[in-house]
Amino acid sequence: MHTVIEPKILYFGTSVVLISTINEDGTPNLAPMSSAWWLNQSCMLGLSSKSQTVQNLIRQQECVLNLPSIDLIPAVDRLTLLTGRHPVPESKAMRGYQYEADKFGIAGLTPIPSQLVRAPRVQECPVHLEAKLVKIHPFEEPSSLVAIEVHIEKVHVENELLMEINTNYIDPSKWNPMIMNFCEYFGLGEQLSASRLAPVFGPTVPPR
Repeated sequence: MHTVIEPKILYFGTSVVLISTINEDGTPNLAPMSSAWWLNQSCMLGLSSKSQTVQNLIRQQECVLNLPSIDLIPAVDRLTLLTGRHPVPESKAMRGYQYEADKFGIAGLTPIPSQLVRAPRVQECPVHLEAKLVKIHPFEEPSSLVAIEVHIEKVHVENELLMEINTNYIDPSKWNPMIMNFCEYFGLGEQLSASRLAPVFGPTVPPR
């Protein structure tokens, strides 16, 4: 039996991403988000055009997508309800957002240089994706929401996550990303079954 409902938000579960960009004054901005999906070397990000991150992306045309693992939940949570936009947009102020210039410092995270973009990477995140802006698509008009298409230019992965048989592949049994599920933090459970699709795209995980 199913029940028809009107949920306040449709957020069935996507990876948390820490997006680093460069502010107009040259300082770094860091913002958590979780409306993201990947296809080949491209990624689509769902954000509000009122955010500092989007304004930085429009101006600089680049960013870094830092993917935190579950051990970084406290750091990500410290960034919640903070914005690099000053003054704080009215819609965010009504939800309790406050301005913060030093996002890295507040989160206790370490900025390190990227190779192809100006925005820094987050040292503590096991995956860094340097990206260039491709196009911004209006979304759910007339809202401020936008779908931002970026192209992944450089991928940095912590050595411990790589497969031993082929270091160009991530071992999914070692990667435990932070998931935002209906605005709550989750991780992954154990692998339930082998997939016939995995060998098509890369080497299978060796038996353990």
